[in-house]
Amino acid sequence: MNSPIDCSKVRFAISAVREAAQLAQQVQKKLVTAAISKDDKSPVTVADFAAQAIVSKRLLDTFPQMGFVGEESSEALCTPESKESLEQITHFVRQLEPTATPDQVCAWIDRGAGEPTDEFWTLDPVDGTKGFLRGDQYAVALAFIRDGKVRVGALGCPELGAGIKPEKGGAGTIVVARCESGCFASLLTDEDAAWTKLSVSLESNIASARMLRSVEKAHTDTGGIGELVTALGVTADPVAMDSQAKYAVLAAGGGEINLRLLSPSRLDYREKIWDQAAGSICVEEAGGRVSDLDGKPLDFSHGRTLATNRGVLATNRILHDAMLAGLAEIGA
Repeated sequence: MNSPIDCSKVRFAISAVREAAQLAQQVQKKLVTAAISKDDKSPVTVADFAAQAIVSKRLLDTFPQMGFVGEESSEALCTPESKESLEQITHFVRQLEPTATPDQVCAWIDRGAGEPTDEFWTLDPVDGTKGFLRGDQYAVALAFIRDGKVRVGALGCPELGAGIKPEKGGAGTIVVARCESGCFASLLTDEDAAWTKLSVSLESNIASARMLRSVEKAHTDTGGIGELVTALGVTADPVAMDSQAKYAVLAAGGGEINLRLLSPSRLDYREKIWDQAAGSICVEEAGGRVSDLDGKPLDFSHGRTLATNRGVLATNRILHDAMLAGLAEIGA
């Protein structure tokens, strides 16, 4: 298989993410977008479960001794009300695993329910589920972590077009990065397409910094970001999009800043590892910098969350210190 980096884990990440992202696209085309409500009220679709099941199965076949931490659990599928959803999920998984049963599908999903080990894979099967539901940006995000550090990350972004532009409706993009080996992008649907090395923007004027901001207002403190923009004198229009596709756009130079600022009502919240792992290494390997709001590197060695980090700041590196200073100025 065509790969920008000669590494078995990179090749696996590309293959698994490409397969899962195309599966999610099939679900979307079939209009299977009815959501199941989880305890945290975020929507989960057939695509989330099917994608996690198939990536889990591929990991079981390829790296059976390695740990796996996934976002989803089959618990929501074990009720009479969810019988139809489980049948739909199994139907789509069978397109890739023809003999799969509903029980097997649930077992594959639940392989991701454990705690991290010394080396493991972590997956967000459809990051930006609300974006998926409305036909906007979403991403399949898979990363390999060893000793608390992300070593490989891959993002499958079905709505990002050529040049990794933030508009939707493109042919789809896959982005992959390996520690100390660079970040690369190619077409999602063409295994033989060429790979392009990505580099972050060289913008050094904070006033011209384009901020990649979530469409979903609940994902960050919009009031605090507005205060920060005023304090720093940022005049550039923000780029509105959801999911770790923001990281892909930042890595390609399509923006300068991606910020997860904690709202006053959620100051004790800690990011889930699958929400940041793949995207963070893509930005770093493209020349950017990723830290928490205090400037500390993200530490993936504390279970299923970034327990020792507060929020996330990703930039083109040049503007990182200015952003940290601005955050300190507003008391964020």
